[in-house]
Parts: sequence; C-alpha cells; structure tokens
Amino acid sequence: MKRILALGGVAAGLLASAAVAAPAHADSVPTDVLAGTNYAAKQVAAFWYGQSAANLVGATPYNVETKVVAKHVSGGGPAASTKPGTVPAIGDEKKSSSTSKNVNLPKTTGKVFFIGADHKPHWCSATSLQSTYHNLVATAGHCVYDTASNKATLDKWVFVPGYYQGKTPWGIYVGKQAFTHYDYDVYEDGDRDYAFVTVYNGVLPTGGSAGTYSKTWETWTEAAKDRARIKADKTTGYSRVSVRPVVTTTVVKEGTPGSKKTGVTRTDWKKLNPEGTPSFGPFKEGTGVTDTTSTTKPADWPGSDKVSADGKTYYFESGGKYITRTYWINYDVDYTVTARVLSIGLKDVGRLGDNVGGQGLAYNQKLGKSVFVFGYPSGSHPDGNYAFTGKTLKWTYGKTFAASASAIKAEELVGVKSSFTGEGAIGSSWLLSYSNSRRLGYLNGVTIGVSDTDKNNRYDTSVSPYFDGETYGVYSAAKNMWSGKIV
Repeated sequence: MKRILALGGVAAGLLASAAVAAPAHADSVPTDVLAGTNYAAKQVAAFWYGQSAANLVGATPYNVETKVVAKHVSGGGPAASTKPGTVPAIGDEKKSSSTSKNVNLPKTTGKVFFIGADHKPHWCSATSLQSTYHNLVATAGHCVYDTASNKATLDKWVFVPGYYQGKTPWGIYVGKQAFTHYDYDVYEDGDRDYAFVTVYNGVLPTGGSAGTYSKTWETWTEAAKDRARIKADKTTGYSRVSVRPVVTTTVVKEGTPGSKKTGVTRTDWKKLNPEGTPSFGPFKEGTGVTDTTSTTKPADWPGSDKVSADGKTYYFESGGKYITRTYWINYDVDYTVTARVLSIGLKDVGRLGDNVGGQGLAYNQKLGKSVFVFGYPSGSHPDGNYAFTGKTLKWTYGKTFAASASAIKAEELVGVKSSFTGEGAIGSSWLLSYSNSRRLGYLNGVTIGVSDTDKNNRYDTSVSPYFDGETYGVYSAAKNMWSGKIV
C-alpha cells in the first residue's frame, strides 16, 4: 500500500476556525476482532514462532511511502477539543533524580507484525500503553487496518516489544481487539490515523515443529474445494498449500497377459500424451502400447531410436527386426492436497504492561513542546542513502509544530524534525516529558508519514495526527477491555 501525501504549512487562522469536536464515546468507537478465541490466538503465535521464526525474520517494513512537504509554523496549531489532559504511565510513581546524559531506550517500544494485502509478512513500529489490564498497544491506524484492499483488519497481528533479529525477549502478544476512530474506520481520515489494540498475555515457545497435512481426492473439484478451505482458514497456521496430480498407470503390452503398475513423471506424461494436457487435468485416456514388427526395413523407416514428429511413435531395431512402437496409456488420476501445519508448544509469560511497562497518554497539548520519537526506521532516503536498517530501536528529538496534508483528508496534523525514513518508522511513538531514568513519558503522537522539507532528498520531518479529546475517547473505549491468557 502506497500513499503519496503533499504537506504544507497551516495558517493559525484556519486552525482557529476548525469546529470543536466532542470526545468520541465508547459506544461509537469502531471495534474489530483480530483473534477472538484462545485457539485462534495460539495459531497466530505458532505462525510467527514456527520454522525457527522464519516469518518474523523474513518480514519487511510495511510499504507505505509518505512523501510529504512540511513547513514550520511558529504560531497557532491544531485546535484542542477539550482541556489538556494526561494519563500516567505504568510505574510512573517510581521517581528518580538521575541526570544521565545518555538516552535510555524504552522497553515499551517494539514491532507489530502482520500479513499484508500481498499475503506476505510485514511490520510497523508500536508501543505499550497504560491500561486497566496492562494489555494495550498503540500504533498507526494503517498498521492495523488494510486500507489498500478495504479489508477490515490485517491478518495474524502480534506485538513484539524489544524485537531484534528473530528474538522475542518478552514474548509475542497476539492482538485481540482493535479500536479506532469512526472517521478513520469509515472515511480513512488522516487526522485519526491511530489505533489502540488489546493483546493477550505474552507467550514464548517451548518447542514443537511443523507437520504436514496431506489428503488425496478423486476429482480436481474436490481437491480445489479443500485447498480453498485451507487458504481461508486463518487460525490453523497452514502454509505452503499445494495441489498435485497423482497419476497411476497400467501399461499392458499387446498379446502379453498381466499388467505392470508404475508411476508416471511429468516428462513421461508429456511423451506418452503428446497432445498435451494441463498438469492438473483433465487427462485424456489412451489405449496402450502397440508394437508392429517387420523382418524387412519399411520404406518409410526413419532410422533406429528415432521418434516421430508427433511424439506418438518410437522406432528401433531388435534381433534383426524393425519395430514400430506406438504408445498408449491407461491410468487413474487422483489429486493430493498438501500443506504445512504449525505445531508449537507455548508458555504464558504474563501481561504486556507487567513485563515492559506502559507509556502514559497526553492529549490536547500545546504545540512547541519537545518530544522523543522512538521507532524502527528502515528503507532509504530519496537520495538512496540507507541510514537505518530497521533492526534496532532508534530515537530522535524535537519540538512539535502544525502541519497539514493537501493530498489526504487531514487538517490537524503535527510535525517534528526527524531524520527517520518512512518504512518501518510508521507507528513510532512520540513521547512527551520522557524520563530518561524511568524510560517513561506520555504518548502524544504516532508517526504516519515522513517529509523532506528542504528538498535535499533527505527526510527531515515526521508527521502525526494531533492527539485531542477524540483520541482520548478512542483510548478510553480500549483501556478497560480485558483480554486474558491464551495458554
């Protein structure tokens, strides 16, 4: 999914004229189920842990390109819908007077993994957030909803805090329910491009392996239905689904009693069935192998060990005789459906917030405040420079300012100076009042795009929706939702 945005400065007067919206209420917040049962959640976790975590390691940044142009605006900003407010972080009562000059990275940040519209594994950045049951994740809305194909939610959605090259130090947390703003769910409003997702308790693998599903059907129609059923099953953890014809032949030489049963390769089939048929059938029946023998060389004899132009006839000499052999085949064709089935042992490692903490939330804040941006940027700058690999957590720091996007429906965006590239950094957390000692602050934005403001082919700005009272309303609908264990 690619989105091309054009971003420009926003005049204070325009912002001042924006209507003041009431906070979203819980009963009007769209809620979508990601993995609604323990069984479904287990299969999602097994999918990512299976085959030595090959799907995690092979995942690529979600391909959302946001080419934006932003201009710093010193005055004005998005209009606050209610009074400024904050929600304290998990463990925020642990104060410290440390004055360390190093930036201690938060344990709360990680990657969300999912299957994209291209049916391949991808990831975005995300963070753990304070909630009643310590089970909430915040990221960009388009890292939860498949806006490219207008599908409700992305498949096999999980959060992995502290992810690094296939390692899941605090486990995998399978998404249960996703909460967004109505305007994003229905209208894809860029001002509401954020999502809050409840997750089950984390799990770690205790062993297991991938097995094989195999079933043979008499007809192609039956096999095709079975394959379609497997591909539609999002809970079992099937992969590498295929259908292959199984051809059994009975070759009978004319005049000889009995028969011989053999397997036929595709090469043999092509020779024995010169007319050619699709590899999955239907196959046209033949009538055997017939030898015509002559003691004298036929006038049209092409030579020994020769094959006719149509491939049906083979000529050879044996015992001083000239033999013309015409092939036929009598056979039975079945169709075998095969797939890999993931079977992984899992153990419960507890709630997300208990393991890594959870950031607080800040909304209706004045612009011009400093924020840290934490995420996993990847991909290149427009000039081709690959400054980030996406393998490790990175940070930037700057003051927020007002911006607007002319190519999308977004009137209250904010920007911050940042060298993050767009791929991978989408969903990065913007933390206000970040405490270096406690590694906690207040989530005040999530990256939905990046910008090259001075047109030097290097990204220098990240963009987020403005967190207002409506954001708090969506958060409030999610924060009290219990999810529980999966094992």
